Amino acid sequence: MKEILRLSPSSINSQPWKFTFVSDEATKQKLSEVSWLNTSKVLDSDTIIVFSQIDDISSFEQQIEAELPEGAVNYFKEFIKPQSEAAIKAWFGKQVYLSLGVLLSACAEMGIDATPMEGIEPDNYDKILGLENYKTLAAVAIGYRAEDDKNQPSINPKSRRDFEKVIKTV
Repeated sequence: MKEILRLSPSSINSQPWKFTFVSDEATKQKLSEVSWLNTSKVLDSDTIIVFSQIDDISSFEQQIEAELPEGAVNYFKEFIKPQSEAAIKAWFGKQVYLSLGVLLSACAEMGIDATPMEGIEPDNYDKILGLENYKTLAAVAIGYRAEDDKNQPSINPKSRRDFEKVIKTV
């Protein structure tokens, strides 16, 4: 899982992220208390993976200037940097969500149950995990399902919008 996340794609290979794997029961207990309706998902999981995005634009610029080719750095400077701080940070978040999608697909392929969670208190996650220069965006609870798990599609089918409402073929 760690290598899958490390190799996740991002625009210009920007990688404005940090992934924190939490299996420690005491830490999971603290996180569960700031996870709203996801308390049981945090406690019942084997591991929580916290997805964070870099929060300091100048640190990000230093990172890409040290690690990326000139063309990628120039793309950032020409197309992303002129935008507002909020827009730049939203762009960072989009990159993190790409990695979340990759993780969910990999978990499905590996037979590992994964539940993405935005219903958490990001600022409190940051404090509990001691994150500096990064901000929590989302978390994913992973593990293997219990036989009596009511979320199994065979017990409780997924509820999704009608195919014709979400798929268009041209």
